Amino acid sequence: MNLTILGSTGSIGVSTLDVVARHPERYRVTALTAQCRDDVLFAQCLRFRPKYAVLLDEAAAARLARNIAEANLDTEVLCGAEALAQVAALPEVDAVMAAIVGAAGLRPTLAAARTGKKILLANKETLVMAGAVFMDAVRAGGAVLLPIDSEHNAVFQSLPHHYAGDMAASGVSRILLTASGGPFRNTPLSELENVTPEQACAHPNWSMGRKISVDSATMMNKGLEVIEAHWLFNAPADAIDVVVHPQSVIHSLVQYVDGSVLAQLGNPDMRTPIAYALAWPERIEAGVAPLDLITVARLDFAAPDFQRFPCLGLAYQALRAGGTAPAILNAANEIAVAAFLDGAIPFLAIPRVLETVLEKLPVSAANSLDDVLEADVAARAAAHKVMEDRA
Repeated sequence: MNLTILGSTGSIGVSTLDVVARHPERYRVTALTAQCRDDVLFAQCLRFRPKYAVLLDEAAAARLARNIAEANLDTEVLCGAEALAQVAALPEVDAVMAAIVGAAGLRPTLAAARTGKKILLANKETLVMAGAVFMDAVRAGGAVLLPIDSEHNAVFQSLPHHYAGDMAASGVSRILLTASGGPFRNTPLSELENVTPEQACAHPNWSMGRKISVDSATMMNKGLEVIEAHWLFNAPADAIDVVVHPQSVIHSLVQYVDGSVLAQLGNPDMRTPIAYALAWPERIEAGVAPLDLITVARLDFAAPDFQRFPCLGLAYQALRAGGTAPAILNAANEIAVAAFLDGAIPFLAIPRVLETVLEKLPVSAANSLDDVLEADVAARAAAHKVMEDRA
């Protein structure tokens, strides 16, 4: 199987390459891409010898090209957003790992869908921003869509094997997404105003990038996953619940009409869902230690606190509003989280910015990529304006 890995220097990309390296007889890396980390990408090129390497940053691409030439590697260095879409749609590529964080991953993932690839979707913003457009492209292109988020992968594993998007016909009554609760699950609300980016990024169970770590701390990550689950499994908002599960051992559950609840359990390691999607419908070794339930000893569950995590409620609100509302929410969140990480706004300002932007901008139909991108641009501008007004 020939692979393109979009976002190979991030945590998902690195984990994907770890699984690939364990099965050299099964997988060949055709293209690797990154935003600006040319040093990491060069090391990956040395090991995996891809045909193409793509960077978004021009200076980084120039450095990589020099290093590639000096090392006599047969790897072509490309630069820019168009190159991302190009390597996602290459005729020789069978599968695309879509692991670019944020709106930047939308176009290349759509390109993979339109050309009928096996898509390993780790970029939740693709479905959050453009769910209808993307799912139409998957169907029209004959692509196979496999979720990588541990929660959605767990749901995928727990649904009937031939589930085709009809909950009633499959006897499914609810989807339950588990959430760790992040680093501030038990922090007094009075202390949240002064938390630092370092504290917000210190996730208790998972090793993730800074933006996703902050989203976990606000539970916006789980809110985006609710929207994603709606599109992946054709589930209405009222049939998707969030359950706080601090141990992150049960990755999600599916409830059936006969009273059964099926769950997928495992150690918190992204190589498990990556390996499952890479080899589906087979299973392969992933380098993950088996779960020892005796050591785990206990599993705890609680309902989410919407006062503590208002971002989760805003995500449900956007899902129910439909149209461009999820794209507006996602764009405003990207701007607010970046501002928090830069020290420009306090932690609790993130949901306040999102709520204000959702109130200010009208929601319209999201029938095309242009509709989505226009809403994205407008929401980013509105978020900057809201923060300027608050300063």
